[in-house]
Amino acid sequence: MPPTAAAASERLLARLRVIAPGVLADPEVAARMERVALASDFAVDTFERQPELLRSLADDARAPAAPPPTLTVDNRHEWPALLRRHRTAESTRLIWRDVLGIDDVDATLAGSTRLAEECLCTALDALEREFATRHGVIRAREEDGTAGEVQRLVVFGLGKLGGGELNFSSDVDLVYAYEHDGECDTSAHPGARPLDSSSYFARLGQQLAKLLDEITADGFCHRVDLRLRPYGNAGRVAWSFAAMEQYFQREGRDWERYAWQKARPIAGDLDAGERFLEMLRPFVYRRYLDFGALDGLRAMKAAIAAEVARRELADDVKRGSGGIREIEFLVQALQLIHGGRDATLRARALRPALEALVATHHIDAEAGAMLAESYRFLRRVENRLQMLRDAQTHVLPESPDDRARIAAGLDFDGWDALYDALAAHRAQVGAEFGALLAPQRGEDVPDSLAVYWHALPDAGDAAALAQAGFVEVGNADTLLRDFARSPGVRGLSDHARTRLDRVLPALLQGAAQASSPMLALRRLLALLHNILRRSAYLALLAEQPAALERLVDVVGRSALLAERLAAHPLLLDELLDARVAGPLPDRAQLLDACEAVAVEDDTEATLHALNEVRQALGFRIAMALRDGRESATESARQLAWLADGVVRRVCSLAYDEVAIAHGRVPGARFAVLGYGSLGGEELGFGSDLDLVFLYDAPRDAQSDGERPLDAPRWFARLAQKLVALLGAVTAGGRLYDVDVRLRPDGAKGLLVSSIASFSEYQRHRAWTWEHQALVRARCVSGDASLHEDFERVRTETLARERDPERVLDDVSAMRRRMRAELDRSDAAMFDLKQGAGGLVDLEFLLQAAVLAHAHAHPALLAPRSTPALIDTAQACEVLDAATADALRAAHAGLLAAGLHCTLDRRGRRVAPGAQIEAWRALVTRACSGFGLRFEPR
Repeated sequence: MPPTAAAASERLLARLRVIAPGVLADPEVAARMERVALASDFAVDTFERQPELLRSLADDARAPAAPPPTLTVDNRHEWPALLRRHRTAESTRLIWRDVLGIDDVDATLAGSTRLAEECLCTALDALEREFATRHGVIRAREEDGTAGEVQRLVVFGLGKLGGGELNFSSDVDLVYAYEHDGECDTSAHPGARPLDSSSYFARLGQQLAKLLDEITADGFCHRVDLRLRPYGNAGRVAWSFAAMEQYFQREGRDWERYAWQKARPIAGDLDAGERFLEMLRPFVYRRYLDFGALDGLRAMKAAIAAEVARRELADDVKRGSGGIREIEFLVQALQLIHGGRDATLRARALRPALEALVATHHIDAEAGAMLAESYRFLRRVENRLQMLRDAQTHVLPESPDDRARIAAGLDFDGWDALYDALAAHRAQVGAEFGALLAPQRGEDVPDSLAVYWHALPDAGDAAALAQAGFVEVGNADTLLRDFARSPGVRGLSDHARTRLDRVLPALLQGAAQASSPMLALRRLLALLHNILRRSAYLALLAEQPAALERLVDVVGRSALLAERLAAHPLLLDELLDARVAGPLPDRAQLLDACEAVAVEDDTEATLHALNEVRQALGFRIAMALRDGRESATESARQLAWLADGVVRRVCSLAYDEVAIAHGRVPGARFAVLGYGSLGGEELGFGSDLDLVFLYDAPRDAQSDGERPLDAPRWFARLAQKLVALLGAVTAGGRLYDVDVRLRPDGAKGLLVSSIASFSEYQRHRAWTWEHQALVRARCVSGDASLHEDFERVRTETLARERDPERVLDDVSAMRRRMRAELDRSDAAMFDLKQGAGGLVDLEFLLQAAVLAHAHAHPALLAPRSTPALIDTAQACEVLDAATADALRAAHAGLLAAGLHCTLDRRGRRVAPGAQIEAWRALVTRACSGFGLRFEPR
């Protein structure tokens, strides 16, 4: 220990030997006390005033914290002293535990937070009782829907208090609010003086701040800062929830989003506080990737940097370059950007938020570890600076004695060693923070494009477009001039226009390099028209060149994705989502993502949210196919699983709506069957769903609601509701078109069949083509036991022994009829689905194999998908290995060609090149070899 530090420690110990000579006679206690005295004059002062605390800690250094004082009417004059002595003692306990290594820095921060909360709650509880006696209580008015309920003050803790990471000698950032306006009820306290709710809670809040903050002979309890309330010091002291919500909707600023990000109800009506924060969540966290948050952060950083320079605070470990606040801002900015889409990122405390950002790949693991280590180091230094004399300081000391004491207390070999370590941490933090705020640069854009765009619509040299690579320069110039004249562009705010001016030249450069520049330009301008009023999307493209580059690539190569981006700009987020380039969700994850969608008591909002989930996941699947990261077979299967999830969620909504109107049918069961491409797990982009509905109920069963229905009508209503909800047009578009014509008796039959009638129909009246359709049918939603019953009926139906020749004749005749009606092939183009040698020919071949051979080979009954049916047919020797291999290759190729057609908004028709012709020949040869005759006679 340096001589100056040792001398200071010895002087402080000498004072303690006077008041507790017996305690310090123990060498071990004296050694511990020496370390504490070295670190804190404040602790020594406390021990002098409260020697019993020293004796307690000497006896048991790990003794639990003392309970807060009891504040009663009888000791009213002692409230300030009791709170201050408690805070002083418990703060000293925190110093003792920190300095002796019993607590790490995280535990010390949590302890400081806990102490502040205890003092706040104790003080508020006592003041509320006193106010009830003097002024009565506030009860909600009739129109608030909670008439007569007692209203309590809600104390929100913001900043580090809200985050649970309060530093040792920090002020506490508080905002006062109350849930409902009301009237004073003095009935229980005759003579009480009534106040209106605003005055009542304002006075209560002021009394609370005074009780904690006022400096007395015992010092202060906690410094209170109320400046983060709406309008700061100029605003009212306590706000109703309704007034606060209106303020944030109309006037909330970027810095307030950062402030309320950590907000937490600390005292008073905690449940009401949580309700308000849930209501405020859309203000803090946008539903999209919010790169606009960086603009607010840049402004805050500039203001802080100016303050640091003005006040010469370069050695401020909180506000200086590379300090604590830069780590906090970095983490909070990334939370605000991504937290609207990912609830796991909405942690109030910094370290859990940092860990979540690393887990979701928004910060790489190495940078995350560095930031966490630097944060702990800086917070430990900050605490020691404040523990020295209980001062609210973040600035490194100038005094050589203080420097020596701080360094020695932190186990450094002198001040220079501590300062070097501090400088290293701050340099790393500053570099990481600077990288976040620095505008990212994409491919250099020619200045001529920016000059051209800025001159539009009345001037500008279109030669810049030719230099960039556009061939149809006149058409491109006309499109851009019209866009620049459009009301949407002319009505932009200066801020949004600046963002557009940064984005558009880069989009022009990208479009010029696309395979079809004019096509890409038209699609990009259509998208821009839709996002002009949503400047956060412009911010995303301006801040993230990678997203802009991917956007140009996507719209240039896929008309379907370009349309979806224009119609649903929320999908722009997917261009940057780390999950887009990662593995696709499996079936369970897709089902869970749909099941999790819920907007309480609002069916339309739930459908809208569900459609956003469907669009986002479908977009991710399309990107994986387009980028070649997965096969067409995998993509088609995932699209079917996604549809399963949507149907299940909507089925639940429909069930609840019918039950509200008519009650439930006791003992009844319901199931939704997927036929066709849904059943075969081979869905395309934009495909409709072939659905069939089954139910089972006791004889004469009726629903138990006020307007009861018999079981057949109840389940008919359920199926109608399900079809209507799936096809309902919301702000997010419709979910799926539904085709129900594959039910028994087709369009003439009942919408919903009982399992008994379905079984009877399949046994006695179904056509061969209906049994073919049953091959791909599967249960996608509903009761598990009814699912089992359906599987039993399906098995009994398909396993029936049939005349092979009759099967071949029936299947061939149906296919010839379909070809005549549906095949859109001509001399120049081949219909991938319905054309000769196409996908339906392959499906009919496999269906014929099941109908002809399942009685002898039960394994053929299990698979529904084409690849699985081919594999099983080969395993059962219904198909030879060469034929099976040929069909696998043909199926994969034809399916991929079809999906790529839909991605580019083309009908599933292609020019019959060599590869297509080869696949067609394989399918045709296999069908002919099996005995099927699909060509017209």
